[in-house]
Amino acid sequence: RDLACVPCATDWATLQTLTTQGYKPVIIVHGLFDGPKQFKTLTHFITKLHPGTEVSVIDLFDNLASLKPMWRQVRGFRNAVYPIMQKSPDGVHLLCFSQGGLICRALLSTIPDHNVHTFISLSSPQAGQYGDTDYLKWVFPDHMKSTVFHICYNRFGQKVSICDYWNDPHERSRFLQSSSFLALLNGEKPHIGMTAWRENFLRIRKLVLIGGPDDGVITPWQSSHFGFYDRNENIVAMRKQEFYTNDTFGLKTLDARGDVSVCVRAGVQHTSWHSNYTVFNSCIEKWLT
Repeated sequence: RDLACVPCATDWATLQTLTTQGYKPVIIVHGLFDGPKQFKTLTHFITKLHPGTEVSVIDLFDNLASLKPMWRQVRGFRNAVYPIMQKSPDGVHLLCFSQGGLICRALLSTIPDHNVHTFISLSSPQAGQYGDTDYLKWVFPDHMKSTVFHICYNRFGQKVSICDYWNDPHERSRFLQSSSFLALLNGEKPHIGMTAWRENFLRIRKLVLIGGPDDGVITPWQSSHFGFYDRNENIVAMRKQEFYTNDTFGLKTLDARGDVSVCVRAGVQHTSWHSNYTVFNSCIEKWLT
């Protein structure tokens, strides 16, 4: 009986190995004021769904350090994720939360040989942030949304992460003049790397945008889907944004390929997206193959 089971055991072990090898590594980048410990539940969801999956929650710029300038964070995260990409010939998935979604988009734009298959942007202010939230009060306790531009739209303000993507719809010219991060990333401010950044971004196979109306932090919440305010604070949807119609960084091309997926979930607060199993089950898990 023992001898008869040897080939069975061998075949089963081989099958397990092949199955595990079929799952691409998942790289997770955290958001503002958090770090790896907030993503233990999400990691558990992933490894329970696909046992053996390599999940890397990058331990950099945690908590208050997440206020460091965005480009400094991008450089640090690049040094951390690039080796993971290099040892993953079949590609990786990039799952990025909140501010981390913008860091990841910058990584995708500036790494010419990245091999990210699916970029999952989880409640991230992809079109910018403009709102009176608790996060804003923590960073700038003496200011309301209407006055934050005085701090953000200068050389010193651009050294604070939230200012790097603060997008005041009433101060459009100042935003374009002062922004050293978001306006460049969106291709709204011409720069020498625009063509290369666009080509790099389009290396991804799929873009998944997740957000919802009860987030409470991302403002407007439609920014998680590349929508944003006009000067009257009415929402302009993704496909009507100038950076989309002009295809400045490849979003329109990606959409035309059929490779943009939008997932809207009501009833989810900002700090719950990464621990909500319904969100994982309906918006995330099908892309992690």
